[in-house]
Amino acid sequence: MGTAMSESSTLDTRHHSYSPGLEGVIAGESALCLVDEGEAGLLYRGYGIADLADHSTFEEVAYLLLFGHLPTPQEMKAFAVQMTEQSLLPRPVEAFLDVVPKGSHPMDVLRTGMSILGMTDPEAGDNSAEAKVRKSVRLLAQIPLFISAADRFDRGDPLRPRHSDLSFAENLLYLLTGQKGDDRAKAMARVLDVSLILYAEHEFNASTFSARVTASTMTDLHSAITSAIGTLKGPLHGGANEAVAQMFLEIGSPAKAERWVRESLASKRRIMGFGHRVLKNGDARSAIIQRHAATLSQICGDHRWYEIATTVEQAMRDAKGMYPNLDFYTAAAYLLMGIPRTLYTPLFVCSRITGWCAHVIEQQSHNRLMRPRALYTGPSKRAYVPLDRRT
Repeated sequence: MGTAMSESSTLDTRHHSYSPGLEGVIAGESALCLVDEGEAGLLYRGYGIADLADHSTFEEVAYLLLFGHLPTPQEMKAFAVQMTEQSLLPRPVEAFLDVVPKGSHPMDVLRTGMSILGMTDPEAGDNSAEAKVRKSVRLLAQIPLFISAADRFDRGDPLRPRHSDLSFAENLLYLLTGQKGDDRAKAMARVLDVSLILYAEHEFNASTFSARVTASTMTDLHSAITSAIGTLKGPLHGGANEAVAQMFLEIGSPAKAERWVRESLASKRRIMGFGHRVLKNGDARSAIIQRHAATLSQICGDHRWYEIATTVEQAMRDAKGMYPNLDFYTAAAYLLMGIPRTLYTPLFVCSRITGWCAHVIEQQSHNRLMRPRALYTGPSKRAYVPLDRRT
């Protein structure tokens, strides 16, 4: 605790402006991501999201975010080897999963598991920039295994092994659903890969900002990521695609979708998967994942979820002029893949861990402790009355 009063601490905050939810407030600098509704669109370190989704893989995007450039073939090969070597869960983590109460919220399990991974990391005491990158790669490899293991332990099912000959998305699909190898599974893995790319990074969203605030104290990487996971658990942030899937299941068929929207709006019910705090005129990521969800519907021969989604989208556009965000058509794609709904938000972590770790590294590379001020709304200074004189 400091004893000297800084210049900012002498300000009378009662005479300063306030933006609820920090909307529109510039809270820092970052070279990682540009979120723009104009011509630039969404950029990861300068690369357009549409180009990355169409031509890249999630592994390449993870490398880009963590190392600052797209990998060469040699770098990609070395990265794949490193991921394979790090795809192990420490024994204390498996022991923890064995005693987790049945039915625990998967994000609670993941949040606590992240703390254990931090304590058991072989470089736990090394907070150098180089060690943080190695820890980030380790987490990228460990989190899919952890999520799958937690789900399997909860169900009482045997663990599924990671396969070194499969891509990150193919392994993730297999770990969560048991599907691999055939053309249909490969098509699912491709759409899953695109969704991971689209979810990987999005500037100062709530979970990323909480990670950076924690990182600004110069604590360890795992502590900052634990903060991010706790933040992502909230339904206003990470649980949106799960809520959209629940909405589709409730609607049941395309024929009921338009009426369901009208009745929900009439009863002031919130329709999930629409709107964005920053992207007021539509989310470019939504159009990308919609295209892939449509293709996957054709391949799977199951059009129900995609048709419900398109009907709901049109009804919302007609009634409210609102556009879907990334979570909306992603939910339709995940339903087609057969991924358990309770794992949608942990699946988000498998992707966003890249952005979180990159932000933690960036924050601590030119750090300043985050210490904003509050607009005081309490009473003016009051005279203290001793207890025996109060009535």
